[in-house]
Amino acid sequence: MIFTKSSETNVLNEIEILKLCSEAFSHQNIDGKRVLAILPDYTRSCPIDIMFRIIYSLLAKHTKALDFLIALGTHPPMSKEAIYKLVGITESEHFSRFPKARFFNHESGNRDKLLHIGTISEDETEEISGGLLRRQVHVTINRMVNDYDLLLIIGPTFPHESMGFSGGHKYFFPGISGEEVVDTFHWIGALLTIPAVIGMADTPMRRLVDKAASFIPVERICISLVVKGRDAYGVFIGPPVEAFTAAANLSDKIHIVYKDHPYKRVLSCAPPMYDELWTAGKCMYKLESVVEDGGELIIYAPHLTHLSITHGHQIEKIGFHVRDYFLKQWDTFKGYSGNILAHSCNVRGIGTYENGVEKPRINVTLATQISEEYCKKINLGYRAPESIDVNEWKNRENERILYVPKAGEMLYLLKNNPFR
Repeated sequence: MIFTKSSETNVLNEIEILKLCSEAFSHQNIDGKRVLAILPDYTRSCPIDIMFRIIYSLLAKHTKALDFLIALGTHPPMSKEAIYKLVGITESEHFSRFPKARFFNHESGNRDKLLHIGTISEDETEEISGGLLRRQVHVTINRMVNDYDLLLIIGPTFPHESMGFSGGHKYFFPGISGEEVVDTFHWIGALLTIPAVIGMADTPMRRLVDKAASFIPVERICISLVVKGRDAYGVFIGPPVEAFTAAANLSDKIHIVYKDHPYKRVLSCAPPMYDELWTAGKCMYKLESVVEDGGELIIYAPHLTHLSITHGHQIEKIGFHVRDYFLKQWDTFKGYSGNILAHSCNVRGIGTYENGVEKPRINVTLATQISEEYCKKINLGYRAPESIDVNEWKNRENERILYVPKAGEMLYLLKNNPFR
């Protein structure tokens, strides 16, 4: 059973969301339970401050514990100040108004903080991936989950490059997990390619993550939101698979822009929340399908200075290449994680590698603080950000020039999609 309130056109206010959550939790026995809420980090648009206030007001007085774990995946940890900003409170308010709440960062690289909960066999992975990959996958998750009676996922659903749509059990994998499941589903997604899977709710990657989540030995509820910026258009509460599916159906209607024709040039502007290319790559992923063959996509992010705090040194070693560059030189690259390889070829986009010659379908250019020399080293184009006047890109779609002022969450597809 899921509890829903949604609209394709009308924004839900805090009172409406509160009433829905109140109704949903009235059907749950939460008295005396220990509850762990899983929250997205700062790289997702969502009114988490509103959700925090609502959840605390409804649950704190009934539960034995009410803690909040930031689903960082492999992103850097958030400072105490950043977490307070995320949930919309000050340090003094924390102790005076929300004393029961405790906040934690997930640590994916700390093996001592992870718990092995199951194994996906080689046969299962091969079946799930449609024969693309055969490997045994050890499923690990933040060991904190064993300390609670209820896990509460709270977060938005958007079209997603490696999963089809984000949300649901993805807040466990990679949100609060170890790296094996993450490496596996990212690499399967890269093998299929982003244009073939993005914006699809039922994908091999989703089935793999749902399988991994089946090993979690704790009750789970999901509050899936469909938002634009801070505005909520849908809230779906219930078992994670059902809540996610309902949210993805609405996201499909709200977050996908269909275009009649491809564009020869696209200026894809990264918002400040994408502070490394690891996340700003979404500005490529969500727009790749509407760039014409031989066209150019510019990731415009004057604030961006590095590839990734966590993974930058590994990405630098291999650079950015099309999928077949790795597959046809597998002995050279098989030692790298699937997550790193997937990021590389997802940012570079689809293309071919024949007889030692790499031919990406489109040109990807960085207009960031990353130097021209470094861009050349990692196999991406360079444009000085100060040379770009965004006003010159506006209102030129009739010239097949597209300007996207806040890229990364809206998916752009052609009406006659040649990639599916």
